[in-house]
Amino acid sequence: MELLKAYEPKKVEDRIYKLWEKPGFFNPDKLPKRHKKPYCIVLPPPNITGELHMGHGLNAVIQDILIRWKRLQGYKTLWLPGTDHAGIATQNVVEKKLKKEGKTRFDLGREKFIEMIWQWVEKYGDIILNQFKKMGASCDWSRIRFTLDKEYVKAVEAAFLHYYKKGWIYRGERTVNWCPRCSTGLSDLELEYKEELGNLYYIKYGPLIIATVRPETKLGDTAVAVNPKDPRYKKYIGKTIDIETVLGQAKIKVIGEESVDMNFGTGAMKVTPAHDIHDFEIGEKQGLERKQVIGPDGRMTKLAGKYAGLTVKEAREQIIADMKKIGILEKIEPYKHNVAHCYRCNKVIEPLLSQQWFLKMEKLAEMTIGAVKSGKVKFHPKRFEKIFFDWLKDIKDWCISRQIWWGHKIPLRGETDVLDTWFSSALWPFAALGWPKKVKSPKLKVKSDLDRFYPTDVLSTDRGIINLWVSRMIFSGIEFMKKIPFRDVYIHATVLTREGKRMSKSLGTGIDPILLIEKYGADASRFGIAYQITEGQDIRFVEDNIIMARKFCNKIWNASRFVLLQFPISNFQFLNKSQILKLKNLTPSDKKILNVLDETIKSVNQDLENFQFGKAAHTLYDFFWRDFCDVYIEESKKQNNLKTKKILLYVLLTSLKLLHPFIPFVTEEIYQNLPLKNKKQCLMIEKWP
Repeated sequence: MELLKAYEPKKVEDRIYKLWEKPGFFNPDKLPKRHKKPYCIVLPPPNITGELHMGHGLNAVIQDILIRWKRLQGYKTLWLPGTDHAGIATQNVVEKKLKKEGKTRFDLGREKFIEMIWQWVEKYGDIILNQFKKMGASCDWSRIRFTLDKEYVKAVEAAFLHYYKKGWIYRGERTVNWCPRCSTGLSDLELEYKEELGNLYYIKYGPLIIATVRPETKLGDTAVAVNPKDPRYKKYIGKTIDIETVLGQAKIKVIGEESVDMNFGTGAMKVTPAHDIHDFEIGEKQGLERKQVIGPDGRMTKLAGKYAGLTVKEAREQIIADMKKIGILEKIEPYKHNVAHCYRCNKVIEPLLSQQWFLKMEKLAEMTIGAVKSGKVKFHPKRFEKIFFDWLKDIKDWCISRQIWWGHKIPLRGETDVLDTWFSSALWPFAALGWPKKVKSPKLKVKSDLDRFYPTDVLSTDRGIINLWVSRMIFSGIEFMKKIPFRDVYIHATVLTREGKRMSKSLGTGIDPILLIEKYGADASRFGIAYQITEGQDIRFVEDNIIMARKFCNKIWNASRFVLLQFPISNFQFLNKSQILKLKNLTPSDKKILNVLDETIKSVNQDLENFQFGKAAHTLYDFFWRDFCDVYIEESKKQNNLKTKKILLYVLLTSLKLLHPFIPFVTEEIYQNLPLKNKKQCLMIEKWP
C-alpha cells in the first residue's frame, strides 16, 4: 500500500474526526469489552462567552493526551465536556450588546433580559466546544453538560438547601467588594489587582496625623486605630479626640489594634467599617458604628453632606481642595499601590456595606486541608499546595450571593439574588455525572455514571483558580459525596508571549490556537504545545516549536511511506513483540532498535504517570527521528529482507501507538493505511505497547 506523497492536514483532519465519531468510541459505553476499568476526567467547563485561547489549547492537549493514553491502555475512558453559564461574564457580554442599541437591562426588565441571554447562548454557547473538536479533543459529546441546564439547576438547589438546613448558610450585613458597574458583590478571589501610581494624603486628626490613599472615605470614619505597642500613641488609646473635618467639627475615638502597621504612613490609621473589609472586622471587634458615605451606584450618599451625589473621583478632588482651604491637609506624597478591579468588567471595586448571603467556611476548610495533607488529593507540581494551604488557613466566610440577573437564583421565597458562579462550578465533578442521582430499580442492576466514574481521576487546570475552584470542588465533593472529587490535580503552566508578557487578545499579545491549526494543522499545534511543557510555571510560547512539529509530522509521514513501500501486498500478519523476539539471526542494528524502543516505552509511560508531558514529547521525537529514521531505516536499506521488513513494521506501528495521544490525526491516517489483516477499527482503540 502507498500513502500520498505529502501529508495535508486540512484534507485529513475533519475526515478522521468523523471516523472516530462514527463508532462512538469517545463514549465509554461503546468501547470494546477489554476496556473495563473506569478512568474519568471532567473538562473544566469554559465560559459560554469564550473562544479558544492558548491556555485552553494547552489544557485541551494535556487532557486529551491522558485520555487517549488510558484508552489505549484498555481503560473505560470518559472525558466529560460542558460549558459554564458564567454569570457576570455572560451578563456583561449581552449588556454591551444592549448598550450599542442605547439600552440597559433595566429597559428590558428581568424576564426579557434573561430571555435575550438564552437566545445568545443558543447562538454562541457551543463555539468553544466546536473549537475543541478542531484540536482533536476526544470528549464524549453525548454527555455534554451546561451549568444552567435543568438537571444542574436541581443539583445547585439541593446543595444550597443542604447547607441552609445545616445552618452553614446565613444572611448578614458585611462590607464586601462591590462593583458599581455590575451592581453586585464579589468575593476576594474575583478581583484583579493592578499597580497604579496614586497619592498618599497626610491629614490632621486633632493631635494625630493619619495617612490614606482614599480621603473621600474619611467622611465615614468612626475611629482612629493605632498599634498598642506603638509608644507614640499609647496615651491616646481609649480617648476621644476633637478633630476638624470638611463637614465641620467632630469627635472620634482612638482604639488599640494589633493589626495596624506601625511603619505605614504615620502609624495611625483611620477606621471606616462601611468601606473597608479589614476595617469592618475591626469595627465588629470594637463595636464601632458603620457609616456608609458611598452608595452602590458609586456616588456619595446623603451622609456625605455637601458632597452627596458626586462620583468618588469628583468627591475626592473637591474634598482635597476643601482640606487645603481649612489647613488640615498636611502633605501629599506619590504612592504606588495595588487597586482592586472587577475581574469581568475591569471597573475599580468599591468596598461597601451590603446585605449578602454567606457560606460558613471553617469546617469546610478543615476537611479540604485534610484531604490534601492525607495524600488523598495530590498536587502536581507539589509546590502549588502552598497557595492552596495559605488561603485555607486564613479563610473568611464565602459571600455566595450576587445582585445580577443571569445565574442560579437563590432557592428561597422572595429572593432575587443569584448565586456566585463558582458555587455551581464547585459541584461540577459530581453534578455533571448526574448528582443528585435518581434511584435505580434493583432489578435493572444498572450503575449510574456517578457510581462508575466518581471520584474522577485527574483535574488539569490553571494556577489562577486553585482557590476559586479547586479548593471548593474538594470540600463540595467530600460534603456531598463523602469522597474526594479527584485524585490528582495537575496545575499546568501559564502560556506567555515570547517576551514573557501575558497573552491577551485585547492587548494584541494573544495567539489564537485555531489560527495555528489553520496554518500548521492540529497535530503540529498539539505537539508543538506539548513539546514546550516543562516543570516551570510559565511557557514562553514560540511558533518555532509548531514549525518543528509540522516537520516532525512530515517526517513520520515520509518514514511511514517508506515502510509501506516495502509491502506490495495487503493483509500482512503483524507480529507482536514476543514473535519479533523469536526471529532468528537478528543483527546488532535490529537488537539496538528493539532495545531503544523498549526504553522509550518505559520512559514515556513513566513521564505520563508523572505528568511530564514535555519530557515524553522530547523522548518520542528523539526516538523516531534519530533512532528509527536516521539510523535504523538507513540500515534497513542495506538488508532488504523479510525479517527487517517485519521489524520495520513492528517499530512503526508501536511508534504510532506511542505518538497517538500527542498527534492523533496523522497517526490514525497512517494506521488506516497499514497493510495489516489483524487491524482494529481505529488506532485509538489499539493496545498500548
